Amino acid sequence: MKLPVVLRPQARAELVDDWSWYEEQRPGLGDELVTCVEAAFSQPARAPLAHPVVDEPVRRVLVRRFPYAVFFVPGPDGLLVLAVAHVRRKPGYWNDRLSPASEDETEEGP
Repeated sequence: MKLPVVLRPQARAELVDDWSWYEEQRPGLGDELVTCVEAAFSQPARAPLAHPVVDEPVRRVLVRRFPYAVFFVPGPDGLLVLAVAHVRRKPGYWNDRLSPASEDETEEGP
């Protein structure tokens, strides 16, 4: 069974910003990034516990071809994506997105 993917608004904004940057570098490259990120979403949607824990309960899946990682929390109702982060960004900057106050600010994934 494939779990639904829910993105925090901050994660969606990161992906949009990164898409824009790659599109400026070469038209179509942003679309390739999004395709690779969506493929990364599908891996933990099928087997969430198969991915390494980076900071309990947060797990990580790497994005192919691009220097990004998807940080997510598996739950009974789906995957909560906290961040689509460049691997060179400040580690753990997304930790505050675990707070319950942020739960009302989620958006369905692709």
